[in-house]
Amino acid sequence: MKRNQRNALTRRELADVRHAVSKRICTWLDFGKCTWRMRCVLVSLFFFVVTIVSPADDPSLWEIQKLLASKKYVDLTHDFAPGIPRWPGFPDETRKTIYWYDKRPDTMGVGFFSELFTHVGQWGTHVDPPAHFIKGLRTVDRIDPKEMVLPLVVNDVHREAAADPDYTLSLERVKKWEKDHGQIPGGAFVAMRTDWSKRWPDATKMENKDGKGAAHYPGWSLPALKFLYQERRITASGHETTDTDPGIAASKDDYSLETYILSNNHYQIELLTNLDQVPEAGAIVVATFPKPKDGSGFPARVFAIVP
Repeated sequence: MKRNQRNALTRRELADVRHAVSKRICTWLDFGKCTWRMRCVLVSLFFFVVTIVSPADDPSLWEIQKLLASKKYVDLTHDFAPGIPRWPGFPDETRKTIYWYDKRPDTMGVGFFSELFTHVGQWGTHVDPPAHFIKGLRTVDRIDPKEMVLPLVVNDVHREAAADPDYTLSLERVKKWEKDHGQIPGGAFVAMRTDWSKRWPDATKMENKDGKGAAHYPGWSLPALKFLYQERRITASGHETTDTDPGIAASKDDYSLETYILSNNHYQIELLTNLDQVPEAGAIVVATFPKPKDGSGFPARVFAIVP
């Protein structure tokens, strides 16, 4: 057993002892069922135990950071640039260098490198806050930082998606995850791995349209989402495609599944990548993004810390 595990176990055991001793001392002192010498021994034991399990023994945040730094980190974020896959109704990104190290006729000044970016909030790997769909609900700047560091649950359905591009994550498949790994923890971030991100940055392959113009890519199902958000009370979810809803639904302007998530005041992350490099259970996800005031969405930087 590792030392930190042994210490944690000892603290738990001593905490139980402290509670038991305290309860016993109170009983004996109240009813005078022990000698004065025994009372002194028990009181001394009580204060000894309290001292041993004092908060000073708890690991500091710096020690936790050292532990996390020793783990493997997996970037779940695509690079973004003009021309990347996007929802078809959005314009492309434009980018202009306005300052450069040396003098140039097309810049505003010299001495450093600075660019002007123009893109929609839902660009590249990005966050969708509730206000993206629902007027009056939370915008990007109102998402609590505590919602950005979460247990990561990965539903690996990449084989199913390869066999059927219209695959939707079923409730039965989510329950299979629980059978294999245990109950999904409350407050988790649940990601659907389809390996659709391996088609990036080819927009045509991402959309996967048929001869009639209907897109075919995997998505979630309402029973699975209701189970996750209402019963398991997860914090957020994410996927590798451009939409929560499967492609055949999105092609009909049916975004009812994304509406469900956002209308319940949760955020989601779209266009994740590298989910094939993280385990189905046991990792931590860090989902971060800038804080535009009253923002409708923004590119995100998402990564996993792997045990």
